[in-house]
Amino acid sequence: MYIYTDGLETERLHTRFLKPGDATAWMEYVTDPIATTFMPNDAGLSYEDWTKHWIAFSIKRYREQRYGLQALIHKETGAFIGLCGLLLQEVNDTSEVEIGYHLFRKNWGLGYASEAAQMFRDYAFENEQADSVISIIHPLNFPSKNVAKRNGMKLSERGIFFRDKEVDVFRITREEWQMLTQQ
Repeated sequence: MYIYTDGLETERLHTRFLKPGDATAWMEYVTDPIATTFMPNDAGLSYEDWTKHWIAFSIKRYREQRYGLQALIHKETGAFIGLCGLLLQEVNDTSEVEIGYHLFRKNWGLGYASEAAQMFRDYAFENEQADSVISIIHPLNFPSKNVAKRNGMKLSERGIFFRDKEVDVFRITREEWQMLTQQ
């Protein structure tokens, strides 16, 4: 049964569903050429349109029961620091639950991506949303690969094509998660 909620919490973060007004803040991410190195604007949209599309697409995912990225809010400061969440993806003709994460560059290297990704991994398994979860990562995006590894994931598929781009797929199964969380 599909279950997806916001208001999830870690020691430093909490989540909320995105809303159209978040586009203004999210503009900081889409206009950062380093942050978007592996997430190019292939449609050639203006920054404003790309930002609105990104937020609207997540909101549409919520309505269609395909999960969606959520806003990550720093508990202490109330700052919107990025996005993380579950995403229903079609990979090699198979429906997969992905953990996606995108943080403003000023929040890189502080452990927030790993903290949020682990929270969504646990949510997926605790609520029986999948038998395994994945992260789809550009082969040269080493920081994201490190987040996946800290999330207990292992390289599952190398060099597959997803949306016409070569990617690597990292995966953790329910059984691997259970062993990890029992330690």
